[in-house]
Amino acid sequence: MITILEASLKDISIIQNIAYTTWPLTYGEILSKEQLDYMLDLIYSDEALTNQYKKKEQLFYLIVDAESTLGFIGIEHHYKEQNVTRIHKIYLLSETQGKGIGKKVIDEIAKMALENNSTALSLNVNRYNTALTFYKKIGFEVIEEVDIEIGNGYFMEDYVMEKKL
Repeated sequence: MITILEASLKDISIIQNIAYTTWPLTYGEILSKEQLDYMLDLIYSDEALTNQYKKKEQLFYLIVDAESTLGFIGIEHHYKEQNVTRIHKIYLLSETQGKGIGKKVIDEIAKMALENNSTALSLNVNRYNTALTFYKKIGFEVIEEVDIEIGNGYFMEDYVMEKKL
């Protein structure tokens, strides 16, 4: 059984471990190693995660089963002061993919979103990420194409996707 548990500061190392495990597999053929390393440090350093957690910029949750932690999410309700729940981060270990866990996690996020009066889920996905197919399959639609400058001459080339609830 999959459970979503609220993460605490003591779980930062678990989140980092999952990010450092999943990112090279997810983005290794999309981004240069230099950009990958830069982004991991920018987003998942102890300082960055601690700041995000303490400022409550995102609510972090661990995705667990009876035996281990399978992934994590970072979400924000009332994104940009709208009735939207933003999925900033959703990463599952590769061995869990293709087993319906991602859909279960999105369904749980949707329940949390509805409890917080959201009318939609929103996320960004790299335009070349194979997860794009998954998101479309479960009802997300591309609403915008964006290039986001993140420093060091790097950009995130994303689609903004939304799913009505």
